Amino acid sequence: MSHGLEVIDRTVEKTYEWLDEIARRDLLDEPHRAYQVLRAVLHALRDRLEPDVAAHLAAQLPLLVRGLFYEGWDPSSTPMRLSLAEFLGRVESEAGLKGPSEAEDAARAVLSLLRDDLGQGTVDHLVSVLPREFADLV
Repeated sequence: MSHGLEVIDRTVEKTYEWLDEIARRDLLDEPHRAYQVLRAVLHALRDRLEPDVAAHLAAQLPLLVRGLFYEGWDPSSTPMRLSLAEFLGRVESEAGLKGPSEAEDAARAVLSLLRDDLGQGTVDHLVSVLPREFADLV
């Protein structure tokens, strides 16, 4: 249902496209699970990045997803020096996943979506500012 505000209608539509794509890539059976995965990966990534890099990434996200990205953020406590295992543990916990392999699949689904939608250069930049072990997710 449209209320005549194109920017709002478009970001809702784009957010649903992202959720559908994450569900497809991560073999999830419902949009709510895709939302949990997207939220968990974005929060773990946001908190692992320097605040200026996180803000640069957020500026490229669809408006509604950007709000999700910033939800609950305390930039004064970032970056958190999470190893890849700790990063995946956070994704697993926040998304209610079962084990590190599900968390890794979730992270790969979201990062591949970012690459496809925001461009390879964006993901290359993220990989360049993270420890080398994170490159395995892309």
